Amino acid sequence: MKNIFLFFNLLLICVSGWTVLSSEVCAAEIHSKLGVGKWVLDYDAQGKGVDIFKESKLIYDDVYAVYKLEDRMVSSRDYAQREVVKSKIKDDFGLGGRYDIIYTGDDLPTLVHSFYIYEGKDYVLSELTVEGEHEIASNYMSPLNVDRMPEVLAPGKSNRALFIPFDNDCWIRYQSHQLTFTELISYEVTAIFNNDDRKGIVVGSIEHDNWKTGISMGKWDSNNIGTLRCYGGIADKTTRDSKPHGALKGKKIKSPKILMGFFDDWRDGMESYAQANAVIAPPRAWEKAVPFGWNSWGALQFNLTYKKAIEVSDFYKENLQKRHFVNSDNLVYIGLDSGWNSFSEEELKSFVAHCKANGQAAGVYWTPFTDWGKNPENEIKDAPGYKYKDVYLYANGKPQELDGAYAIDPTHPVVETMMKKTAELFHRAGFEYVKMDFMTHGAMESDKWYKPEIRTGIQAYNYGMRLLDQYFGDMYINLSISPIFPAHYAQSRRIACDAWNKIKDTEYTLNALSYGWWLDEVYQFNDPDHIVLRDASEGENRARVTSGVITGVFIAGDDFSLGGSKEVKDKAMKYLTNPEINAIANGESFRPLEGNGEKSENQFVRIDKGGCSYYAVFNYTDKELKISTSFERLGLDSEKKYKLKELWSGKESFAKNYLEVILPACDAAIFKIERE
Repeated sequence: MKNIFLFFNLLLICVSGWTVLSSEVCAAEIHSKLGVGKWVLDYDAQGKGVDIFKESKLIYDDVYAVYKLEDRMVSSRDYAQREVVKSKIKDDFGLGGRYDIIYTGDDLPTLVHSFYIYEGKDYVLSELTVEGEHEIASNYMSPLNVDRMPEVLAPGKSNRALFIPFDNDCWIRYQSHQLTFTELISYEVTAIFNNDDRKGIVVGSIEHDNWKTGISMGKWDSNNIGTLRCYGGIADKTTRDSKPHGALKGKKIKSPKILMGFFDDWRDGMESYAQANAVIAPPRAWEKAVPFGWNSWGALQFNLTYKKAIEVSDFYKENLQKRHFVNSDNLVYIGLDSGWNSFSEEELKSFVAHCKANGQAAGVYWTPFTDWGKNPENEIKDAPGYKYKDVYLYANGKPQELDGAYAIDPTHPVVETMMKKTAELFHRAGFEYVKMDFMTHGAMESDKWYKPEIRTGIQAYNYGMRLLDQYFGDMYINLSISPIFPAHYAQSRRIACDAWNKIKDTEYTLNALSYGWWLDEVYQFNDPDHIVLRDASEGENRARVTSGVITGVFIAGDDFSLGGSKEVKDKAMKYLTNPEINAIANGESFRPLEGNGEKSENQFVRIDKGGCSYYAVFNYTDKELKISTSFERLGLDSEKKYKLKELWSGKESFAKNYLEVILPACDAAIFKIERE
């Protein structure tokens, strides 16, 4: 046994990215505590798990590890021997301590359950590693298992749990659930919180190279969840899969690293979770301002022509750019969506040149992981000699279909060939921005992949996205339909699915902002989709524009060609040129004021540096709405007097203690708040 533990001490010292400052080996049958900052870890020999305390409060009770070995679920509790190694560490998260429980037993591979705690952090990180003399295969690894959660939340009906979707396809919604469910599964991350005092747990994966991560919460009562599991290996309808998650193989395999936190404000917790992801995989660089612009799919769709695209560029130049619809780089992006392939190469080059002459950057569109023809016998144009059936992702022997397209294998060399040729075309034409759509197809689990070393859908997706970076890396990349993670291959991502002009579109977009605003910590910007003004009321127009500027990327989508209606152009002149509204659109997402709804929140706030704050409020109903909100709830000093300016009407007022708003049906207001 002594030699085994010496081996693991050496292993800890040699792990890439970690500096072990000192270590100590303890017998696990005796309580062995490690305290760093606010946290204390304590192996509980009786419960056969790790108790995790924050500021003397038990947050996670008897945490143990589980993994799948062949057809058997193995728990750390199944092992006969266990030892604890404690180490001081220094890494990209800071100074802290590492706590390893090493499990050994007859006929089982060695299991190491690791925990990392840091000075000044409101979370603990954890992972498990399984190692043996022979090859191991597993498609399920769970570092966090609690059979009954401690009652960490204040009792009451305001206790909630978040459902976070895997991707943004099929008009899926985020949801904030009361704790009345039998089971709730969230994807990659969740928060369990009390909406009154805002204290809450945040749990989620911060690594996205091998696994799709699920968080399963079981029923207890309205005050608390019962069971809690966070595991790599989920694959179901919500991940768009029709077969189980692929299995990692090797003499040593590892779970995703996960975050387990407790926060005074669950919103801070979600942002801290995102920032932890950004430590592992920093957001894709972008030194320029948030994109303002136009996208053809909003109204023109397949009616897009070269002539109309030129006319839209001119409309922006002559009417909008000189009236404040430009970003802080004095630039707009004019984007061709699906349908651009009706242009000749010379027309593409001419369009890009025309945009540049108008002080604009040209954008384009592609779907790298799909076959829309769905004819397996069709020859691939960019790879003569290959048919589409050669590159499909098969599940149970059948091509996988989603959104009307067959999924193709990101690891097949034909995909790289198509990327190379498409990128060469885009570069010859001079495009600077590319919208990549239907990316989830590339992350689906499959019978196999072309590259035999690829074992899971997320591994395949990462492989394809690295190729995308190789060929399109000098362009601004905006993901449309895609998994939330991995996030570091694109500057921005559509926060929800398609949205157009009506109040229901605004509400749907803001559902994703309500519980996914924190994604602007792993992407440079969130994308609220194209803003369409036609065939909607003035209130709906205000609401849709407001939803855009408080989310991130600011892209309009109406038909501004010569054949477009005068009405919609007049609307653009009215709603897209308000200088104070447009100044808000700096790419920083507003956060929700509350977390109560299974649909969308309707109050959002941004506390800016320099003493200026913003408060946006929406009425999704067909009746007048009255809202009274305290400045304390907004995060401001309720004892101070504030100057308010509603930026759509220009109306100014003063208030103390609370802010009262009366909103007409299907409308929005946004207030600039300054201390008097």
